[in-house]
Amino acid sequence: MPRELLLYILVVIMAGVLSLFLCLFAQLRFKDAPGAKPYILVTLLSSIFTFSYAFELSSTSLEQIIFWLRVEYLALPFIPVFLLLMCLEYVEQRIKKVWQYALFIIPFITIFLHYTNDLHHLYYKSMELRSDSPFPVIKLVGGPWFYVQSLFLFLCVMISIIILLKQVKKSSFRFRMQISMMVAGLLIPIMANYYYINGLSSYGIDLGPVSMSITFILHGAALLTFQMFNVAPIARETVFESMKDGVIVLNQQGLIVDYNHGMRKVIPMLDQYSIGKSITSVLNGNHHLSEIIDHKKDSDFNCSMNGMLVHYHIGFSPVLNKSNLPIGQIITFANVTERVLMLEKLKQLASLDGLTQILNRTFFINKSEMLFDALGMEGGSVSVIMFDIDHFKNVNDTFGHEAGDAVITLVANTAKEHIRDADLLGRYGGEEFIICLPDTALATAYELADSIRKKVSESIAVVNEKKISVTCSFGVTHALIQAGDRSQSIKTLMPRADQALYAAKKNGRNCVKIIT
Repeated sequence: MPRELLLYILVVIMAGVLSLFLCLFAQLRFKDAPGAKPYILVTLLSSIFTFSYAFELSSTSLEQIIFWLRVEYLALPFIPVFLLLMCLEYVEQRIKKVWQYALFIIPFITIFLHYTNDLHHLYYKSMELRSDSPFPVIKLVGGPWFYVQSLFLFLCVMISIIILLKQVKKSSFRFRMQISMMVAGLLIPIMANYYYINGLSSYGIDLGPVSMSITFILHGAALLTFQMFNVAPIARETVFESMKDGVIVLNQQGLIVDYNHGMRKVIPMLDQYSIGKSITSVLNGNHHLSEIIDHKKDSDFNCSMNGMLVHYHIGFSPVLNKSNLPIGQIITFANVTERVLMLEKLKQLASLDGLTQILNRTFFINKSEMLFDALGMEGGSVSVIMFDIDHFKNVNDTFGHEAGDAVITLVANTAKEHIRDADLLGRYGGEEFIICLPDTALATAYELADSIRKKVSESIAVVNEKKISVTCSFGVTHALIQAGDRSQSIKTLMPRADQALYAAKKNGRNCVKIIT
């Protein structure tokens, strides 16, 4: 056996050993990582193909060479399929099961036609030993399906390369290096196959096995140096950039290391030139946000976007090294606007009367107590008006409860139109209402009550084409509170206002009475 051939067989065997080692290493270390299973299979198939080719080169007869060639073709047709599946999984792109199965149709046809070639010569037109070689080397003339399989291999590898290259712009430098090494590894078999098919290799020796070993050396380097499958880098980039929440990464010195697209909604001045700058300089002018970041404590933050108030919850998480020492921090800006608005809406619903949309009794008393607490500290005056609808039972009995609700709503809306923003209006119960008027003299409260009375008596509610008019009776009381006086409260004034209301009813209704 010529020395050159022996040396090449040794190189091929080493390539097979390397593929097998990478297969076992992947099985032991990262079998559940994205793209790992196809990688394990493709390295296993590559080792089978490579060892079989070593036996082919060491064969001394055409029959032996054809036998090992058939063994090679149990693995070779599937290699481009698993390469493609590996790249698809690596970039987190899923294809339907039916298409995955469809990818195996051509490889299975190839195996069938290869093993039955003597009957139809569709895969090889001829198979004979070369006459110009100092050692037994088979000369193969490809048939129609040989070129189909070659084209299929080329397309699988090229699609794999395109899939990887599409991710380059989305990835950081570290992951670009990974992708570049993977792409380089995929290009090598294409060049080797080109030389082999066009008869440019010495004595027609197939360079595929050795080229694939170089491919897996590059993939192995990416695997060991850049931890190709230990993380899902492309998935990380995709998730990081597609997050609705804003995320920014700072080092120990407060310099910006990375940020996602969502962060630019919060800090529009962020751009590629912000990397390496201090967060303080980028936030120049936004003192409130700078102060929150300086304190490094979870807090809420509001800002205006397109004329709308947006609520964020800012969270801080440390970045630790392998020694568990802090080397930076991750700051997240979670958009909680929807939750805040929902809570406000729920709070509003809990505080309002469902029919009239004015304060319910409980919330009215709570708000009034807060108002009295403030007056007790600073001093001031306060008036309280209680009123109800005259002969309301007759309205319900005559026109029905729908009419009763319409009348209650009419009275509430009339009162709302007459009070100030600082005043409190509540539905005390049934057809009875109450108003708390801070910093309001008794005479002013009387005038307000009388204005509401007149407006109600002039108003008409129309229900089912029936016109309904009602009147109201009012009771008014007043208190002058000195600074430091805690004896007065809404609960002490309500009975007095209620007495005044009772006096108005005894006086014939539709009038205002005062009790001080």
